[in-house]
Amino acid sequence: MPETDLPSAPALQAGMGAIPHTSGTTFRVWAPNADAVAVVGPFNDWNPKQHPLTHEADGYWATDIADLAPGTEYKFWLRAGDGELTRHDPYAREVTHSAGNSVVPNHAFDWADDQFQMPAWNELVIYELHVGTFNAPDPSRPGTFLDVVEKLDYLRGLGINAIEIMPPTEFPGGRSWGYNPAHPFALETDYGGPQAFKELVKQAHRHGIAVILDVVYNHFGPGDLDLWQFDGWQENDGGGIYFYNDWRAETPWGHNRPDYGRPEVRRYIRDNALMWLEDYRVDGLRCDSISHIRNVDGSNDPARDLPEGWSLMKWINEEIQEKMPWKITIAEDLQGNPYITRATTDEGQGFSAQWDAAFVNILRDALTTPHDADRNLAAVAETLAQTYNGDAFQRIIYTESHDEVANGKSRVTEEIMPGDAHSWFPKKRATLGAALVFTAPGIPMMFQGQEMLADGYFSDDQPLEWAHAEQHAGLVHLYRDLIRLRRNLDGHTRGLLGQHTEVFHVNEADKILAFRRWDQGGAGDETIIVANFADQTHPAYAVGLPAGGHWRVRFNSDWEGYDEEFGNFESLDTEATEGEYDGLPFHATFGLAPYSVLIISQEAQ
Repeated sequence: MPETDLPSAPALQAGMGAIPHTSGTTFRVWAPNADAVAVVGPFNDWNPKQHPLTHEADGYWATDIADLAPGTEYKFWLRAGDGELTRHDPYAREVTHSAGNSVVPNHAFDWADDQFQMPAWNELVIYELHVGTFNAPDPSRPGTFLDVVEKLDYLRGLGINAIEIMPPTEFPGGRSWGYNPAHPFALETDYGGPQAFKELVKQAHRHGIAVILDVVYNHFGPGDLDLWQFDGWQENDGGGIYFYNDWRAETPWGHNRPDYGRPEVRRYIRDNALMWLEDYRVDGLRCDSISHIRNVDGSNDPARDLPEGWSLMKWINEEIQEKMPWKITIAEDLQGNPYITRATTDEGQGFSAQWDAAFVNILRDALTTPHDADRNLAAVAETLAQTYNGDAFQRIIYTESHDEVANGKSRVTEEIMPGDAHSWFPKKRATLGAALVFTAPGIPMMFQGQEMLADGYFSDDQPLEWAHAEQHAGLVHLYRDLIRLRRNLDGHTRGLLGQHTEVFHVNEADKILAFRRWDQGGAGDETIIVANFADQTHPAYAVGLPAGGHWRVRFNSDWEGYDEEFGNFESLDTEATEGEYDGLPFHATFGLAPYSVLIISQEAQ
């Protein structure tokens, strides 16, 4: 970043925005079309003549103000031609509110003994949550970061080891999904601001829970957006220096796509990504709608590609991998493009994993189709075995996310039986889907409240009803058992952490499939999953097994302990019988209830 060498000048600190130090605060801003820049605030009665910035080079302006402390409100005043503008700091870490003033940040925070180790990615279980509704004690106001802290014990008890937080950067008003960032570097004031967010990260780490942050780089705004025509310059009524000012600006959210080709804007986005990972110690980033960063329409039409958008995300991923290779980056691209998660050295974009639209769409369709005969088991079988670039953990798999439970769609249970989501059919088929999320190759993710049978659809003004966790304690138990098996916490199901998957049994007539997961193979590793997609009971259903010996039913989703309406149909442990079946050298029979899943593994000798 440009700095002055003048011996008479104040000791300017490196960096952008407001940089507090022991004897004052340095201010630096990029405004290439401004004729003059100043810092204004209550400390100088908003008088631009008091604290002008000096032009350094390449459109950067800076000054240092002695004895100006963290917590001071300020803005940048700019003169461009005959016009005068007062703007938020683009790099503001804190604001009074989205249409208020920027605040000099206080970087001091006691991280105590935070030595958190990111779980291996094949052990991750992600819980997506929305700060404003996850645990809002008072429905009249949004929940806060500290309200989330209150539920970390619950999440740890469930077995969750990563939370993914929907975007908490400053947006207009107090309620939003967060995908309309007004101030990309500032944390939402109504959620508690930067200090409370750091406390959430610290406490999550103490609970053994990683924090993955949702970031939005495909557009900024559109509301309360001081970045718009920041220094007065624009073309074609466009957004000015931070944005494209031609056809490339067009997004589904307005003509507000950042200019990925301009070095200063690329640096702005890169600085943002690294700030979360370094200063706030988050453990990963989930990047919203990457398809709209690499392509104007979010499509695969090469004529609409934005190669500079592709190279920007590749550059950011390369830097993260070089500095912090244990931190995960997740793409929402939803086009099934293997290059998104391919290594940057192999023409890829370098993301660690990507949301898998095929999995959720195919599985939800199979769960919500009204008639058993119409369920497409072949499609389910195909998506169960899918990987990107031969790596089972390059995809995030789920049946519910914020997108799947809103925008005209609802919770899986609500889709199955609208208005009667707590009845037998929705519960059975939703838990069938959950069992497949936790056993298929991929990183499993669930959406807040899914485990307690939250119904209806997601809205940013409807708090999660925690009474459901008590009313459906058995279903919470089901999720806890699934997560325990998925993470192999008892040492019986290592295969669920492994790279290998084979769907070896697809019975389209009875709508039953079976697949095996394994790491190295053998007892305590080989794991068999049998899933019944029909309303039909099978007292002794035969499936192939890869080895002899004693096979134990570790999980039966029909257990009445999970729900008093479940049938508690027995599925007993058994000895494998020699003889080829399903292309495997042994076989056995198991009791199989309607819309149920069994998880079976071989007992160690």
